[in-house]
Amino acid sequence: MFENIRLSFQGIWSHKMRSFLTMLGIIIGIAAIIAIVSTIQGTNRQIEQNLIGSGNNTVDVQIYQGDYTYDFSYNPVPDGIPMITESVLKEITDLEEVEAASLYLSRQDYDGVYHKNTSLSGGHVMGIDSNYLSTCNLVIQRGRGFAEKDYKNSQKVALLDKNSASALFDGEDPIGKTIEIRQEPFVIVGIVTESEEFEPVINSIEDYYTYSQDESGKVYVPDAVWPIIYQYDEPQQLVVKATSTTDMTNAGKKSADILNGYVSVSDDTIRYKSEDLLEQAKEIQQLSQSTNNMLIWIAGISLIVGGIGVMNIMLVSVTERTSEIGLKKAIGARKSIILGQFLTEAAVLTSLGGLIGVAVGIVLAEVISRLSEMPVEISVPAAIIAVLFSMVIGIVFGLLPSYKAANLDPIEALRHE
Repeated sequence: MFENIRLSFQGIWSHKMRSFLTMLGIIIGIAAIIAIVSTIQGTNRQIEQNLIGSGNNTVDVQIYQGDYTYDFSYNPVPDGIPMITESVLKEITDLEEVEAASLYLSRQDYDGVYHKNTSLSGGHVMGIDSNYLSTCNLVIQRGRGFAEKDYKNSQKVALLDKNSASALFDGEDPIGKTIEIRQEPFVIVGIVTESEEFEPVINSIEDYYTYSQDESGKVYVPDAVWPIIYQYDEPQQLVVKATSTTDMTNAGKKSADILNGYVSVSDDTIRYKSEDLLEQAKEIQQLSQSTNNMLIWIAGISLIVGGIGVMNIMLVSVTERTSEIGLKKAIGARKSIILGQFLTEAAVLTSLGGLIGVAVGIVLAEVISRLSEMPVEISVPAAIIAVLFSMVIGIVFGLLPSYKAANLDPIEALRHE
């Protein structure tokens, strides 16, 4: 085997130009496939990050009525949805897929948050428990977070994110200043930000509406003061942090199932549901999957063309080396030896083309990324499969020339000029 490989490289090197032209179809096909797969992988990763965020892994479990979240601004609190107790919360955090969980209340308030005459139109007011910031990977950028006394004494204090701080204070330091939420005064004690900043890539108006829902900003208050602002208690929502991105779907569904086990609403359309961002990402990815598959098939055609080129050049090689084959057979070389030598040469030729094609494909993917600003992610498994496939192409298309060489009549071969 090793001797056959050595002879293959020797033959390739002695006919460098011919070997390169023979490999060209394989190189182009493999390079195209690697570039396409890398672009697909990069785009899919970007879609996931745009929807999910950079390693956030959090899933919101909210109260829905049918296919839409239940809006407490315009609908009464439904009977039969109890408050989530510590024991129920522990039942959720004990799930294998859940790393942490937190309770919160949320309201998108279009005209209820003011600083002097400036309104936070469309901003979200969030009533959060003491675990919310750590569960959602939020950190205090300036000031302080909520203390135990803030919850115990129902203190009217608030935290702002950078968007709400910018909208309400326009560059001023908000710490210590007062805002009004539903005409109730709240003192700003801190500014929060994500522990890992992530900016989604916006390429269209659809992307804007999908990814930019929180651009108006958020105001966080202790959940204990929620009844003061909105005048009544309401069932909490839940956010769970999954142990990994792939566990997000199961973490959300299992948490919703636990909560729905305690729900006894007469309207069976009112239920807890998880916001499955991972599933949304997969649906968006699948929209272009057929086009991507078509591109890969088109690139695969060049591999077939390259394989035909290999078969052609191997037939030429058999003709050129007829005397050599006859001499080997005359001194006792078996058919299997001749067959193995030519198959090895074909496999080495196409494998070398595959390796060069992978390198060209990686460079091509990076060039496409820089020119079009599209993300790419090099797939190591795809590169390995591409090289192995190119080797298979060599074996398949080298079989006929190898079989022809192995079955040459030694006497006729020795007479060949």
